[in-house]
Amino acid sequence: MSNWRDEKAKANAQALARLTKRLPDAFPQAVLVRARSCSWAPSTLRVAIDGYWRTHPLRADRLARALAARSGAPEGWQWQVGDSDAGLPATFRTPPAPYRENAFAKGPGFCCVCGQPVYRFGWHADLWDAGPNNNATWHSACVTAWQFWNAPSGQTKLLRRLQGRRCRETNRRLFKAAEVDHRVPLFQVWRQHRNAPWPELLGYWGLPNLQMINREVHVEKCASEARGRSAARVAASTETASA
Repeated sequence: MSNWRDEKAKANAQALARLTKRLPDAFPQAVLVRARSCSWAPSTLRVAIDGYWRTHPLRADRLARALAARSGAPEGWQWQVGDSDAGLPATFRTPPAPYRENAFAKGPGFCCVCGQPVYRFGWHADLWDAGPNNNATWHSACVTAWQFWNAPSGQTKLLRRLQGRRCRETNRRLFKAAEVDHRVPLFQVWRQHRNAPWPELLGYWGLPNLQMINREVHVEKCASEARGRSAARVAASTETASA
């Protein structure tokens, strides 16, 4: 055990030495603080930045939505699903991302999620006055945000802590089997909010629309939503028949 600790300390010292040697004059201090406190120190600046955002997915979520709001939707874009060869999402459960679609992609140097320029190390601001990185198409923050939007269940511990370990629907203690839920169901977003401004749409996949609820509450909520969809279909078919 002693030898293992010595080897770990030596490896961390070497990694931090390499990191410091490559450090430019300007670099995000929060990333450095996190890198120096890691159990295993990152050996490159890009890995340090990626690790920082993976540690802070909610910050990445907020930043990605703010950058998208800065870009806005391209002229003529509409939220569609279908042709994956054209870059369209296969289902409405995938967040809309116009700059991932072939027709609106900005190409290298711009993030395919938010549409803003990508700078050195995948950072979202040009701290080095070097212009966009023409080899990059993702911000490091947007990578983490995209993963969070598509698989929020991977952050259950964080969401539990954020809610004080209380079920958002009943205010009772969250049990071990509690699940992540979208307050406004994604099928409802597709049906009723499809024409909302694009940056606003992303909020339905981000933290503003997520909650932790106990499994039995989630099951009942899903059943109620299914009954509502069924009633809506019956009403629509009745209207069509009477017309």
